[in-house]
Amino acid sequence: MNDITRNLLIILITCVLTENFVLSQFLGICPFLGVSKKTASSVGMGLMITFVMFFATILTFPIYYFILAPLNVEFMNTIAFILIIALFVQLTELILKKHFPALNKSLGIYLPLMTTNCAILGVTIMNVSGEFSFLEAVFNAFCAGLGFLLVMIVFSGVRARMERCDIPVSLHGMPITLIAAGIMSLSFIGFGGMVEGIFGG
Repeated sequence: MNDITRNLLIILITCVLTENFVLSQFLGICPFLGVSKKTASSVGMGLMITFVMFFATILTFPIYYFILAPLNVEFMNTIAFILIIALFVQLTELILKKHFPALNKSLGIYLPLMTTNCAILGVTIMNVSGEFSFLEAVFNAFCAGLGFLLVMIVFSGVRARMERCDIPVSLHGMPITLIAAGIMSLSFIGFGGMVEGIFGG
């Protein structure tokens, strides 16, 4: 196995399982809690976040290294990245309104909020602050989106199951949702050490 393949596999396992951006770094909690009531909307949100993360990284990475860094204005990366993310969110919203109106309606307020979604912004900033090549940065963004999609689907199933359970009245709504999210986060700790176990550190 060459170094490039090894690095990409490490990124895949890390982003999806061992250091999932939602469950271990608590990024993107708003859509995670707000849109995960139904599987269809969870899948839609997960796919859109993956789409925006992927294409935002394709633009933000070269903009950072070929424009911001040479001009010594790296501190402007947050503003620049938000503008790029906003562009893709608006593009995505226009496409959904025209071709997938039901999905657009189910996502509601959470679609425009993707502009300042901390998971998307966090991934683009981490890609330029880490020692990633362009290929690794783009793959990292894609895998981060897959990790987000995974937890959205799993958590939508958990919430569907909770609706059929006899839950104490005092825990109805957000309290039991947060408890379930915490337990789910703890379950992903079991994947810890996979990278070291497979690749030897």
